[in-house]
Amino acid sequence: MSILALDPLDLAALLCSRVCHDVISPVGAIVNGLEVLEDEKDPEMRNFAIDLIKKSARTASARLQFCRLAFGAAGSAGASIDTGDAENVARGLFSDDRTKIVWNAARLLMPKNKVKLILNLCIIAAAAIPRGGVIEVTITGEGDTTAIRLDAKGPNARLAHGIPALLAGTPENDSVDAHGIQAFYAGLVARAANMHVAIEASPEGVVITADAAPPEAAPAPAVETPAASV
Repeated sequence: MSILALDPLDLAALLCSRVCHDVISPVGAIVNGLEVLEDEKDPEMRNFAIDLIKKSARTASARLQFCRLAFGAAGSAGASIDTGDAENVARGLFSDDRTKIVWNAARLLMPKNKVKLILNLCIIAAAAIPRGGVIEVTITGEGDTTAIRLDAKGPNARLAHGIPALLAGTPENDSVDAHGIQAFYAGLVARAANMHVAIEASPEGVVITADAAPPEAAPAPAVETPAASV
């Protein structure tokens, strides 16, 4: 099956929709909090509104900083990104009361597409543990020997339907919507970085790996799903 060639305008529009979806909730909460401050005289309610505004502002900022690295240009063509910056935005987005990030990697400059791939795989890993858990990110090697591994463990872990096909660029019905664009984009970034993505799913968790693609490797990610999974 051939890889879907998505129109650049459609790709841009779908990614914009995805980013807007991620930030509209905390921004809406900020607006609600400001409205409460305008109308409410009760000190307790005003303190609640202020706390809501602070928390929502932090969430919106964390999501925008993450999206800037995961989806944005993040520098000129050929630029590298500090993996420490990637760790910071990942912790800001995912480390909360439900989800913990374990980051096993030395701090170094890495080609931006590989860093973008790591962050996009983090999104897929987080979605695989909807009730929270632990996402362990391990990066080894440098240059062509770079290897990436994400272990997502948590209750009711599952890989969303269609993710492998979207990563491979071969979505069902040869179409992509705003819900699936992130995984499709992750596949585009993987191929641009000459990385091969593999996924293994089980009831205990999801393991995602990415390493240098063999010269004649098929673009589709390898998927191993034991009988007991999903």
